[in-house]
Amino acid sequence: MKVQAYCIAVIGLMGVVGLCEATSVGIIGLFKDKAIVSVDGSPPKTLSLGQSLGGARLISATSESALIEVDGKRRTLTMGQSFASAANSDQKPAVMLSADPSGHFITQGAINGVPILFLVDTGATSVAIGAHDAKRMNLDLEHSPAVLVGTAAGLQKAWKVSFNTVKVGSITLNQVEGFVVEANINPALLGMSFLNRTDMKREGQTMTLVRRY
Repeated sequence: MKVQAYCIAVIGLMGVVGLCEATSVGIIGLFKDKAIVSVDGSPPKTLSLGQSLGGARLISATSESALIEVDGKRRTLTMGQSFASAANSDQKPAVMLSADPSGHFITQGAINGVPILFLVDTGATSVAIGAHDAKRMNLDLEHSPAVLVGTAAGLQKAWKVSFNTVKVGSITLNQVEGFVVEANINPALLGMSFLNRTDMKREGQTMTLVRRY
């Protein structure tokens, strides 16, 4: 089988592009009757039941989810999810992420319905996962083209694929180009084949992604 060479640089952070105007409320932390909330990229603040931040009010909270009211609308959000309340009917799915102590944005997501941990990486040309995760997803690589990809550990054998769905928070994209790398990748890379289809806005330790199309 012919092997082509590709490059998916690991790990480059972090370009920023424009964001459509919307009130975006994100959940940074969850506790019983309390939640750590960020609104439009503001510094996270701990809210108790009934308290508000930037027009968003905490209705209820557990260690699993929070019920948030913004602009008269209520949404149940889990860790890492956000609710974008647009001023018009063209509301688009959005997610708010919080940086870890190293400045990296790591979030839970799913590929083809299978849960997976992602690292947001604008230096990666495509979404990339390891062979172990591919097995969990029952991906058939027999007819996928073999390639060589550049990683922090050097050139690695990989297979070029198209994921049926890639989901992060409330954003779900179909037919996303990607790679399955023979070596283990943990976390998986949320690269530009996904990010190019969103608008990104970073403010301090938070990043908001809004689906473009």
